[in-house]
Amino acid sequence: MRLDKFLSITATATRKETARAVRAGQVCVNGSPAGRADLAIDPERDTVTFGGKTVFYKAFRYVLLNKPDGYVSATEDGKDPTVLELLPPLYTDLGLFPCGRLDKHTLGLMLLTNNGDVAHRLLSPRRHVAKRYAFRVKFPLNESDCSRFRDGVTLEDGYETKPAEIELAADGRSGTVTLIEGKYHQIKRMMEALHNQITYLERVTFGPLALPADLERGAWRELTPEEEQAILAAASV
Repeated sequence: MRLDKFLSITATATRKETARAVRAGQVCVNGSPAGRADLAIDPERDTVTFGGKTVFYKAFRYVLLNKPDGYVSATEDGKDPTVLELLPPLYTDLGLFPCGRLDKHTLGLMLLTNNGDVAHRLLSPRRHVAKRYAFRVKFPLNESDCSRFRDGVTLEDGYETKPAEIELAADGRSGTVTLIEGKYHQIKRMMEALHNQITYLERVTFGPLALPADLERGAWRELTPEEEQAILAAASV
């Protein structure tokens, strides 16, 4: 692998930045200054430092994002901004994509990755990876409504959802819903089947991941090693 490509896919530097750093003697391979930006290296065996810091190779990346309103869960869109536009170019060049979708006006936790196998496993209904959402609705819900949620709701197209957990707050108009599947606009459609309307929806957990209280809306960070191991375990990798 070329040195400049290695530094690019590790989100360390762009190829232009690598060329400048090499000329300035800021990039070393196995303790010696790299003579060329296109130097061939073995990412599994060679030790690369950039500005004195060791760069570690990772084939796959996992990013936790707090999705704001108005962004679509896609890699590109001709009309609306996408969640990838919240990341710097060094990360968008890694081939990241959303693991599952949130509606344009749904907020909260999103996982972005370039690991297609893990994404497929996490989204497979057979694995029952739970996703919990905080919600508000237009009209108060009652225990009969909650029982229908817990039994599964028949949507307008005839699809019968899998049972969903629901917990109501004291006001009857807010609470949390936990799904193990992710059909198109599912919670909104489930509420519509109860002749109600979602006014606020935020994903707060995805499998073992929880939305950090200190991660501002629109902000992101890579998963910690513990979170990464937990999400791989949820995907049974």
